[in-house]
Amino acid sequence: MTTRSTIKGVWLEDLTWPEAKARFAANPVVVVPIGAAAKAHGPHLPLKTDAITARALAQALVERLPVIAAPVLGFGFYPAFTSFAGSQHLSVETFKALVRELIGSFTAHGVKRIALLNTGVSTEKPLDEVAAAAAGGDVLVLHMRLMGQAAEALIENKSGGHADERETSVVLALEPRSVRLDKLALEGPFEVTGATGDPRRATAFKGERLLAARTSDMVAALARRWPDLS
Repeated sequence: MTTRSTIKGVWLEDLTWPEAKARFAANPVVVVPIGAAAKAHGPHLPLKTDAITARALAQALVERLPVIAAPVLGFGFYPAFTSFAGSQHLSVETFKALVRELIGSFTAHGVKRIALLNTGVSTEKPLDEVAAAAAGGDVLVLHMRLMGQAAEALIENKSGGHADERETSVVLALEPRSVRLDKLALEGPFEVTGATGDPRRATAFKGERLLAARTSDMVAALARRWPDLS
């Protein structure tokens, strides 16, 4: 069990501004979790699926590494979901401008190292472009989709990629009451349900293993980029 005394990092939102200033002066890595606060995930998962996943992964990093986790960025570029009620979407240029300004705000406060923890797919290319063009800071992008291969053997239905066995397992692990179990049998194509893949073999155990494998890969990627973290 992780206790408060063994947690290595901190959430920015829990600090006072003088505490934040002091921590920024120590050249930390600031992790910015990015996950849609409201985006369709089929008829069985809540709109907040990406946001709770992003926060859980950031919390895992806080427990493992001396990083500062920024509040979850809940808005992004999600063009495939604009027709689903409640899904929030920014244009690609607005999303990139938002991330650029957020990075600029941190660098203006003295932060030199930033990791963008990305849970989306359509957000991958825009974030890579912003990171490549970032001035005044060292920016690393961690794409969740590319992490956690060690747990893939547990996934029985590997096709799909959205609100599928993987994502459903993760939500079952993090917030099981949010999963509409009576809606797990999907009806119709993506255009109707907002999901791809078959989630019916999802379990909380698989979700826990996926989160652990993704966390391990992210910790390794951060330590490769910034060896002093380990």
